Amino acid sequence: MRLDKLIWALRLYKTRSLASKACNAEKVKLNGEFAKPSKVVVIGNEISVKVIPIWRTFKIIDLPKSRVNTKLLPQFIIETTASDDLLQLLQNQLVNNQNKILGIKGRPTKKIRRDLDELLEE
Repeated sequence: MRLDKLIWALRLYKTRSLASKACNAEKVKLNGEFAKPSKVVVIGNEISVKVIPIWRTFKIIDLPKSRVNTKLLPQFIIETTASDDLLQLLQNQLVNNQNKILGIKGRPTKKIRRDLDELLEE
């Protein structure tokens, strides 16, 4: 099975085109090496997917024939990501959610930056 089709079928990406783009952008590794979307995957391979700020790793148990229901995922893959990394991912997601609630969306706009500069000058 093709790598992009597999990570789409295992619901690691929402669409197959997003899975293909992630492979081309070096956000997916197959057995520790960056792989093209057309790379053939077999049972026993290890897939790593970049989820900022960590790499989530999975071991393939079986290959699905088509897209898999979330309840059936444990029949096809096992997550082998370290618990420390999963904790770091959870903390990062909580911080991002709190920032969204507070209205913080990343870098300040020009207007906000100018207002901050004026406050600092006073």
